[in-house]
Amino acid sequence: MTAILDPSDSCVIGVDYGTLSGRAVVVRVSDGKELGSAVHEYPHAVVTDAVPSAPEIRLPADWALQVPEDYREVLRRAVPAAVAAAGIDPARVVGIATDFTACTMVPVKADGTPLNEVPGFADRPHAYVKLWRHHAAQPQADRINALAVERGEAWLPRYGGLISSEWEFAKALQLLEDDPEVYTVMDRWVEAADWIVWQLCGNYIRNACTAGYKGIYQDGTYPSEDFLASLNPDFKGFVSTKLDHIIGRLGDAAGYLTKEAAAWTGLPEGIAVAVGNVDAHVTAPAANAVEPGQLVAIMGTSTCHVMNSDVLREVPGMCGVVGGGIVDGLWGYEAGQSGVGDIFAWFTKNGVPPEYHHAAAEKGVGIHEYLTELASTQEIGEHGLIALDWHSGNRSVLVDHELSGVIVGQTLATKPEDTYRALLEATAFGTRTIVDAFRDSGVPVTEFIVAGGLLKNKLLMQIYADVTGLRLSTIGSTQAPALGSAIHAAVAAGKYHDIREAAAAMASAPGAVYTPIPENVAAYDELFAEYRTLHDYFGRGTNDVMHRLKAIQRNATAPRLAAGVSA
Repeated sequence: MTAILDPSDSCVIGVDYGTLSGRAVVVRVSDGKELGSAVHEYPHAVVTDAVPSAPEIRLPADWALQVPEDYREVLRRAVPAAVAAAGIDPARVVGIATDFTACTMVPVKADGTPLNEVPGFADRPHAYVKLWRHHAAQPQADRINALAVERGEAWLPRYGGLISSEWEFAKALQLLEDDPEVYTVMDRWVEAADWIVWQLCGNYIRNACTAGYKGIYQDGTYPSEDFLASLNPDFKGFVSTKLDHIIGRLGDAAGYLTKEAAAWTGLPEGIAVAVGNVDAHVTAPAANAVEPGQLVAIMGTSTCHVMNSDVLREVPGMCGVVGGGIVDGLWGYEAGQSGVGDIFAWFTKNGVPPEYHHAAAEKGVGIHEYLTELASTQEIGEHGLIALDWHSGNRSVLVDHELSGVIVGQTLATKPEDTYRALLEATAFGTRTIVDAFRDSGVPVTEFIVAGGLLKNKLLMQIYADVTGLRLSTIGSTQAPALGSAIHAAVAAGKYHDIREAAAAMASAPGAVYTPIPENVAAYDELFAEYRTLHDYFGRGTNDVMHRLKAIQRNATAPRLAAGVSA
């Protein structure tokens, strides 16, 4: 098929909502050329210490909140700035689409007003957005998993046998049990991916992607009322009263830009607004990875791995498999690592002495570049270390956010660059564990494609190629999720018939390619065996010390939240 283009060479807008900022890109419909972009940093970033409007109310460990007004500001600031950077007449824009981190949940009233904006609730922690990396609902996730196993729930194998604390049901159950008043006042439990679309077009449509992967929506149904009541009698009606809503197909229009949203963005009122989506899943079309076996890793603060397949298999520890979850007609698989770039950032902030920062500044490079340069001179295994990449828990394949980071082999001679390289390698070992799980379950990985901010680290990319043994290609776009959203906007605006056709015309050209080096592959096979030993020892029940430490920590900090709720 050929693209359906009008003579004005129309454009679309893709907006990517990440963990710390929102990015808008203006894309030409005819060929996917990125004409201009802009970024807006969230003023409140990630809220982990105290309630924004009540700093005296401290948050316990494993909480991660956000402020929804920060998301609206991306529309007001980044979108007009991107249009200005592109130098185009806004009248050429025919559609807009957004993607979001997931699972990021917004408790709202019936009209979409977030509860933290409702008078009397600004000081309630549970009235705010729960970011994807809010892991305080792990006890609720454990109960969901135990009950699902006990009852033999048919949906559990679709999620690798475990439901994550990051997802819709665990977070909602925590809300109910921690603050029943907020739960009662809440009319809708809404994915941020759908909330921002609601803000743009005035229609609330649940997108098929988050409903399937994060909302346990399989084969047209959610978990039963009987199941929910067994978790907590007051949770029985959660689906029917708080969650269930019309499901929108990916690439369809959810509605059309309202007058208010047109004023925010400077775009024409009435243009198409695409159904929402997840940042990782929209990236597959941006890489033109819409066929079976093409594994796309979106590497940033965390990593999400997505892949299409023509077979349905039960893959242990996967985040989910959903029919049409990425493109129509194929099974979309998702896996992930909860911490990647976040781990590197944590180490450079907390584990690197001042003299290293000074040396980097004198060379005119950032601390990551400086440590990478030092680490790149090492032979594989020279640092004598092995690390587990669980500083933000484990999403795949263990699905356990009570797990924590480990570095083995440190001595008084260990240097910051040694630890830094060991952490880079640990994240690569985590990805190999996921690739092996796919292959061992009969879902072959034939290509490995990387998108996201971390692809600029050449050492990291070569490590991933050597550890996985796969030829690694990168996507040429630096704004791959936003480009993927723009592709969906073009389909929603009727410029292409479907996502495959739009991806063929608009996807990014490939970037750098990294080929595994045989001797490096052999060296990393030896280290990976040690990683797997530690992985299974701490992650599969031999030694539950991490869980015990989390329980001690939770008990020590619980009074903070209790004081906040009573306040």
